[in-house]
Amino acid sequence: MIDIHCHILPGVDDGAKSMEESVEMAREAVKEGIQAIIATPHRNRFYENPKEAVIQKAAELNRRLREEDVPLSILPGQEPAITGDFLEDFQRGNILALNNTQYVFIELPSGHVPRYTSHILYELQNSGAIPIIVHPERNQGILEQPEILYGLIRNGALAQLTASSLCGVFGKNIKRFSRQLIEANLVHFIASDAHNTKRRTFHMQRAFDELKTRYGSDVSYFFMENAERLVEGKNVYKDEPQKVKRKKLLGIF
Repeated sequence: MIDIHCHILPGVDDGAKSMEESVEMAREAVKEGIQAIIATPHRNRFYENPKEAVIQKAAELNRRLREEDVPLSILPGQEPAITGDFLEDFQRGNILALNNTQYVFIELPSGHVPRYTSHILYELQNSGAIPIIVHPERNQGILEQPEILYGLIRNGALAQLTASSLCGVFGKNIKRFSRQLIEANLVHFIASDAHNTKRRTFHMQRAFDELKTRYGSDVSYFFMENAERLVEGKNVYKDEPQKVKRKKLLGIF
C-alpha cells in the first residue's frame, strides 16, 4: 500500500515535530501495511517548505529509517495551497510535484472554492500537470454544492479522499458525503493525511476494509492501484464522473 498524502517530515509544518516522532509515524505506517509514503508538507502562508528543502528532508528521513531498520520509503511532495499566484509559482518551478511526476496537489481553503480555481486547474493541465484536489469532502463549499467538484473533475482534475473521513473520524456527515463522492466517481485516491500517531493518524487499513466490505474488492484495488500508478508517473484509472445524488428527507431535498 502507498500513502500519497502524509505530514511525516519532522519540524516543517503541523505534522511530526521531531525526527523521533517521524520514526514513530513510520512504524505505525508499516503496521498499517504501508510500504511507501509521499511526504507532503504544507506550502502556504504559514509554511514555506521550498522544493529543495523538502527533497533534502525526505532524504534525511530515509537515512534515519534505514538506520532504525524501518521498511518504509519516503518520497518527496508538497501540499500547496491554491492562491492567485499558484500558476506563476508553478511555472517558476517552486511547486514540488508528487515524487517528481506530473501530479500536483492543490489544497483549497476549508470554507469555500475560490472563483479562480477552475482557471488555475485548466492552465495547470495546459502546462502538462495533472492537478489533484486534496480532501474535497472537507471543503464547505463542495459539501454545500457538490456540483462544483463535479465540474472540476469533468474538466480533467482528480481528487483525493482522506481515509479518516471515510472512517467517520470527522463526523457522520463527512463520512456520508465521502461515500457519495466514491459512488459518483468523483475521487481517485484514498490517503491518510496523517499528522501524528494519535489524534490524526493513518486509518488506511480501516478505510480499505470499509471499502472492500461496502463496495467489493474491485473498488479497493482501484484506489490502491491508482496510488501505485501515480508514484510511477503513469496515467491513473478513472471512471465517468457523475453528479452527487441528493437524498430526500421527508419529501424535502
